[in-house]
Amino acid sequence: MKNFKFLVFAILLCVSSMSYAAKVDTLQVASAAMSKTYKAAVVLPNSYAKSKVAFPVMYLLHGAYGHFGDWLKNTPNKKLVQNLSDQYNIIIVMPEGETFSFYLDSPVNKGSQFETFITQEVIHKVDKTYRTISNRNGRVITGLSMGGHGALYLSAKHPELFCAAGSMSGAVDMSTMLNRESSAQVVKLMQPVFGDKSDNSEMYAQYAVMGMLDKIKANKLPLIIDCGVDDFLIEPNRELHRRLVYNKVDHDYTERPGAHTWDYWENSLPYHMLFFNKILLKNQQVVKK
Repeated sequence: MKNFKFLVFAILLCVSSMSYAAKVDTLQVASAAMSKTYKAAVVLPNSYAKSKVAFPVMYLLHGAYGHFGDWLKNTPNKKLVQNLSDQYNIIIVMPEGETFSFYLDSPVNKGSQFETFITQEVIHKVDKTYRTISNRNGRVITGLSMGGHGALYLSAKHPELFCAAGSMSGAVDMSTMLNRESSAQVVKLMQPVFGDKSDNSEMYAQYAVMGMLDKIKANKLPLIIDCGVDDFLIEPNRELHRRLVYNKVDHDYTERPGAHTWDYWENSLPYHMLFFNKILLKNQQVVKK
């Protein structure tokens, strides 16, 4: 009998905890720029349903070879994003960026316009669909690898949209990809973005975060950047850090043990959340529990 009561209690506790978990939506976002519809995953904190106030939003970008659902299915802890959403009372949006878009507006392909998609179409759809703080003071952006580049790139070009940005293991100098053994595959994958110039390092440099120091310095956005010491992208990240220091750009830079892996990014994301929460608190754009 005692065992039965314990089992009932455990089941009720499990059901109760599930009812207080963050909710995951799949949002359809029509893109006029690309004449197609993409999906975005949206995590709403448990407090959202019980409140009428507007919530801050974090845009969380996936990496190359990935899609919008990566952050929900690839971390060792499958509830990482939901737990952080609940912990910080923040809406977390994970939009589609395709496998190799690098969140750019392709100069040669109207079907790959992901800068416009994220900064205009996704943000507009999210703000229209949910109770969001629909100004830069309540909006932050970060991502991993290709998404790290995307977060820094988009925030540098559109400082009116975000109050802070981050990068985890960011591909901050895209031409680095051409120096690896898989460069032929990279060139093929970048064809939809750069077309016949996909093997031209100068074309990559035009869109690389590494070359955007003037914009980044002028914007004065709080930045958090980190990379694993065993990551193949560690040297470009170190160089970006050196250039930011030389240009007297305030930023949070960290190197930790780890490589280009989901174990590393699972460990990294909570640090980004903590960093962003401090900025949102300063902006008075947090939802009290």
